[in-house]
Amino acid sequence: MTAATHSPLFPQAPDTADAVLEGLDPEQREVATSLHGPVCVLAGAGTGKTRAITHRIAYGVRAGILPASSVLAVTFTNRAAGEMRGRLRQLGAHGVQARTFHSAALRQLQYFWPKAIGGSLPRIVDRKIQLVADAAAALGTRLDRNELRDVTAEIEWSKVTQTVPADYPYAAAKAGREVPRDPAEIAHLYAAYEDLKRDRSVIDFEDVLLLTVAILQDRHDIAEQVRTQYQHFVVDEYQDVSPLQQRLLDLWLGDRDNLCVVGDASQTIYSFTGATPDHLLDFRLRHPGATVVKLVRDYRSTPQVVRLANGLLAQARGRAADHRLELVSQRPPGPEPVYTEYTDEPAEAEGAARRIRELIDAGVPAAEIAVLFRTNSQSETYEQALADAGVPYQLRGAERFFDRPEIRKAGIALRGAARFGGNDSLLDEAVDLPSQVRAVLSGEGWTSEPPAGSGAVRERWESLAALVNLAHDIAAARPTATLADFVAELDERANAQHAPTVQGVTLASLHAAKGLEWDVVFLVGIAEGMLPITYARTDEQIEEERRLLYVGVTRARERLHLSWALSRSPGGRPNRRPSRFLDGLRPGTTPTVGHTGAGAAGGVEHGITARAAAAPRRVQRTPARCRVCGRTLTDAGEMKLMRCEDCPSDMDEGLYERLRDWRAVQAERSGQPDFCVFTDRTLMAIAEACPESSAELARIPGVLSRKLRSYGADVLAICAGQQPGADEGND
Repeated sequence: MTAATHSPLFPQAPDTADAVLEGLDPEQREVATSLHGPVCVLAGAGTGKTRAITHRIAYGVRAGILPASSVLAVTFTNRAAGEMRGRLRQLGAHGVQARTFHSAALRQLQYFWPKAIGGSLPRIVDRKIQLVADAAAALGTRLDRNELRDVTAEIEWSKVTQTVPADYPYAAAKAGREVPRDPAEIAHLYAAYEDLKRDRSVIDFEDVLLLTVAILQDRHDIAEQVRTQYQHFVVDEYQDVSPLQQRLLDLWLGDRDNLCVVGDASQTIYSFTGATPDHLLDFRLRHPGATVVKLVRDYRSTPQVVRLANGLLAQARGRAADHRLELVSQRPPGPEPVYTEYTDEPAEAEGAARRIRELIDAGVPAAEIAVLFRTNSQSETYEQALADAGVPYQLRGAERFFDRPEIRKAGIALRGAARFGGNDSLLDEAVDLPSQVRAVLSGEGWTSEPPAGSGAVRERWESLAALVNLAHDIAAARPTATLADFVAELDERANAQHAPTVQGVTLASLHAAKGLEWDVVFLVGIAEGMLPITYARTDEQIEEERRLLYVGVTRARERLHLSWALSRSPGGRPNRRPSRFLDGLRPGTTPTVGHTGAGAAGGVEHGITARAAAAPRRVQRTPARCRVCGRTLTDAGEMKLMRCEDCPSDMDEGLYERLRDWRAVQAERSGQPDFCVFTDRTLMAIAEACPESSAELARIPGVLSRKLRSYGADVLAICAGQQPGADEGND
């Protein structure tokens, strides 16, 4: 797993400014040498955008055109900022600030707070959800767990879009947001949350940006001090900028235009957080004299992978699609993408694990393989399947590497050994750096052979093994490296959040995978209802789901596997179908008509299809018609919903989530899988029909007489907005 491109340990910095430009393609060189005025870089996936902008900064610094201390490069994650700092260090551009928007704002806020406000900066709360719960309690409002999460997300969206509580109902309606409660009620909760923060003298994550903006707006002397310090700005992933971040950037800039932005509208996948590609797409309108450079040479993926990625976007609609970039692979040909259909989700996970085991046995490093899915809830099935196949894995988005307890303890032990190793008998027979590291870590639980099975013990061993492997890499790159050098390298990596490679298959959501790449990628669960996700209804939401799949496809360098399951559980009805996004791209299909107004497939070459253990479709015995458009239904899933898959749904999302929570409790009590209580389709049908009587509930396919007797009262209570079992004296 790497981000952007490979880089050797301890590389030699270029001797001159001109040497910084060596190895850049013509478009990248244009980016690197365009050092004045506004510059907009439209960079497709895998086209070397980070390489282009870091070489731009390094060239400007090394040529004496850009003073290092005057450059501020901002991006969106600590990992991306750390990678940028590491690359600039390798290029000899020391002293450049590369930070996230929040860390840059927090640094300024901490420095100027005593002068602008007085006293110390209030404490920043780690998680605002408890404060939201307390605010709701103060108002006498009861929120279940899902509503609490959704209301918190609405407050976050409001703040990054600079929406005050009183304006929330109008702003939410204008933005077409699917709100979890009455908008006026959310506005009251939002106001109560803000009051509670003031009473407790705390601020939240979004306040860091809001307060920095407020100070720079109100105190012109402070704004001028910041502008004197920073005169050149570079913004990575510009398609993900929120209105609040754009406002902060405008205040940093003032009336200057020394700004370079980099982005790709086709990778906009965070609009639910307030991110918008409009700032990228409107850049030339705001800066008519801007230099615009398009990077389309894809150095990451094979022509076969690139062809599929281009085909996905060829069927897209909307403003972002109008500005899509047609990638051109620069790599030799590779295998065609593989499409596989399974009978159920466990079979899909087992099939992926089996193929991964075969790849590893054939010599593919586990760390160069990833399994990517739409929601984190899909992870558990794949964790179990990989463990059963004896395949090591790591969860992306879990605790950061350098924050893991075993790594903290290992760091303390390594520092002690580096300082006092002459008196440590463990090191008596250690003759080189790898043997020294192995000797120290053996006292922390590392062994030459991994422990059997999976779980926490195996994960701790994998973490320590990553340090041992790093020691071997450093020794190979610099044979004279000492234990002290190793500790210094670890410290630099910790500051940059540049974790060493853990030798395990990566499991990650598509959102968490952005910015990363692997030799082999398994895209799983590519079925209707999962991608696009069930609650994606508007054209804009559907198109963002398409872009999410595009991001997943472009993570693969050489091999790409796409799969889906016909049912969720063994023995379930095979009522699922492959994602509409694959129509016209996989063999035997034609472009989708009527879903999103998709265009032609654009001459995309089809890949390999492998149909694994597919169960026969059930035949419809009696006619059923869609209750929306009247079309005859033949698909089992559509018959359960009593409507076409594409016809508008009037499902109550809140009711659906409450039914799912109740089902989880029932399944746990009975020791059965969730689907044995009710399938997802049945719950969706219930949430759409919202039955008021046993007779109405019984008419819903999937609600058999036995289940009606066992669960009918609870389901009807939930549909009526009551707590199940309330008639039995429960709260």
